[in-house]
Amino acid sequence: MPDQTETFIHASAVVEPGAELGQGAQIGPFCHIGAEVRLGDGVVLKSHVVVTGATEIGAETVVFPFSCIGEVPQDLKFKGEKTRLVVGARNRIREHVTMNTGTGGGGGETRVGNDGLFMAGCHVAHDVIIGDRVIIVNNAALAGHCVIGDDVIIGGLSGVHQWVRIGEGAIIGAVTMVTNDVIPYGLVQAPRGALDGLNLVGLKRRGVARSDITALRAAFQMLAQGDGAFQDRARRLGEETESDYVRKIVEFVTSATDRSFLTPGQG
Repeated sequence: MPDQTETFIHASAVVEPGAELGQGAQIGPFCHIGAEVRLGDGVVLKSHVVVTGATEIGAETVVFPFSCIGEVPQDLKFKGEKTRLVVGARNRIREHVTMNTGTGGGGGETRVGNDGLFMAGCHVAHDVIIGDRVIIVNNAALAGHCVIGDDVIIGGLSGVHQWVRIGEGAIIGAVTMVTNDVIPYGLVQAPRGALDGLNLVGLKRRGVARSDITALRAAFQMLAQGDGAFQDRARRLGEETESDYVRKIVEFVTSATDRSFLTPGQG
């Protein structure tokens, strides 16, 4: 076993000149590390991992076999421009995961937060922005330019359409196609992605106060049944609520977006 306090490179691994490896990084058998890659302290690449492009992986992230991190986007508009991928600390990136760099037309950077779990076979496309403590389950896929908030869970075999935003604390059920924005703390399920309620289990697990959960329930009912357009209902919520959690929904709904919203009762 290699010394976990010293950088270790297996004899069969290829590390191109120019790559930067942090203290205690562990590079397993048959890995390939590109010249522009930066690995933080304690990063572990199990085996048969490819990390390429202008890619940075934060400290103590573990990447499992046959993942490909930092390859060029799957976008026909990409013409080889200089773009990058930044992955945060303490992520678990399981087998066969793919994460692509950004595109010139999308800001040039794909960014993944800290403490995430990316299960086997999931895909993070170009220019995606992912928050902290996100879980993406097996074989789920994020299309280009998606924005995923903190503490989101995306179920297995699900797909998220390009440019979609998923708000903080939301949960997407398995085998679900999400084509419109999802409010913070929303619960989305069914093949075409229906907003069926709130992620109450997640809220309780996070220790959210009962008063805030009650306020969120009332807010959801107002969004579902109130008068006027969806954004108008959200603005009225902002004028009436004292809950910071409800305010996050209001800010999400009233901010700029390229997509429509999933609304209660809409399939």
